[in-house]
Amino acid sequence: MNSSDRDLQVSRFWEKYIDKTKSYKVGDKKVRWYVKHAEDYIKAHDTRLAGHTEKDLDAYLASKGRSPYLSDWQFAQIVDALRILFVDMVDSDWARKFSWDGWKDMGRDLDNNHATIARVSIEELLTDDSGSDSLQKKVFSLFPEVFERLITEIRSRHYSIRTEQSYVAWAVRFIAYHDMKHPESLSENDISSYLDHLAVKRLVSANTQKQALNALVFLYKQAMKREMDDFSGFVQAKRPRHLPVVLSKQEVSRMLSHISDPVYHMMASLLYGCGMRLMECIRLRVFDIDFDYGQILIRNAKGNKDRVVPLPNKLVVGLRAQLEKVKSLHEEDLVSGFGEVYLPLALSRKYPNAAKELGWQYVFPSTRLSVDPRSRKTRRHHAHENSLQKQVKSAAGMAGIVKKVNCHSLRHSFATHLLESGADIRTVQEQLGHSDVKTTQIYTH
Repeated sequence: MNSSDRDLQVSRFWEKYIDKTKSYKVGDKKVRWYVKHAEDYIKAHDTRLAGHTEKDLDAYLASKGRSPYLSDWQFAQIVDALRILFVDMVDSDWARKFSWDGWKDMGRDLDNNHATIARVSIEELLTDDSGSDSLQKKVFSLFPEVFERLITEIRSRHYSIRTEQSYVAWAVRFIAYHDMKHPESLSENDISSYLDHLAVKRLVSANTQKQALNALVFLYKQAMKREMDDFSGFVQAKRPRHLPVVLSKQEVSRMLSHISDPVYHMMASLLYGCGMRLMECIRLRVFDIDFDYGQILIRNAKGNKDRVVPLPNKLVVGLRAQLEKVKSLHEEDLVSGFGEVYLPLALSRKYPNAAKELGWQYVFPSTRLSVDPRSRKTRRHHAHENSLQKQVKSAAGMAGIVKKVNCHSLRHSFATHLLESGADIRTVQEQLGHSDVKTTQIYTH
């Protein structure tokens, strides 16, 4: 083939690629970026596209994922561009089964206020102009000493960052509801009126109203050191009794069969096989998996408690393979000058080198590096929890399950099936990590 024929063939190839990209409703301005991403991949390899395998693509996307300057949407665009290249243009058999969505979903950034991200200092929190909404900034500016005391009391008790965010938010709303008056000037009647407002006007659930009550009691008793008179006469929100959504064993099996990505399949299997909560699974570290004793250590679970759950035998082979992938990915990160993972603040001070050790790496890492919005360090965080939620919901739909299924349904199913198999209620309570057996007894329905 002479050069002119080759040029014509290449031109037709890209014309077809552009037409195919537009068929996916990609705008004209974005099409050129899709072409650039595909060209970059081709230039990075000397071999013909027809001879490429999923290993080649995995390696390329992993290398792209090490760029801390790519945002999540840019990384997702690269994945979509290569999907068109291999599925629609090259028409490779393996490409149709490749985990395109897995690479995209697991490469999502963690939000600034994500519970995994290290807590910002109190001074930064009170003066932050980027992550706070306008109402919070306004209230902070009026009463910085109140919120400094509140946050200090929360952190001295080692409450989770989610609790901190919740308590601070309720204090902000409470002050705003009372026309920005200083909380020192407000009384128990003002607290009651706000709780009435939540139940009568806002129609919040009983749990939401209770959360607001706990936050305000903490504000006054712990942060402001003020004894509270009785204010129990507020209107209490109705507490509906909801039974948990439970799948049958056959439904669980059908649903899992529709999760083709091996990583997501493993994550969902752990939720069901160990009764884990979603974030407990997402945050697993390599050294939490104990193959010798056949168990998994779940650290800092709800209530800041640790517990041990059995590792199902059928998951051992897949979990070993996943840890080998984590090890390989981590070694490549280290060679590239990265390899750091998030550690809680106290641990990072005590063990400054631990963040690059294999044992601390996440079992289910993100497919790309990202800049920690708090510390500005480039790290590989865990996969975003929303990606697993999306997979579970989609798989349930494909399996024809009409129940309202989410990740917590797998935990409910684990508990119910354990009781059905003859386990006593105390054993199930221990496996689930419930503080009160009354919480576990809901599964005796």
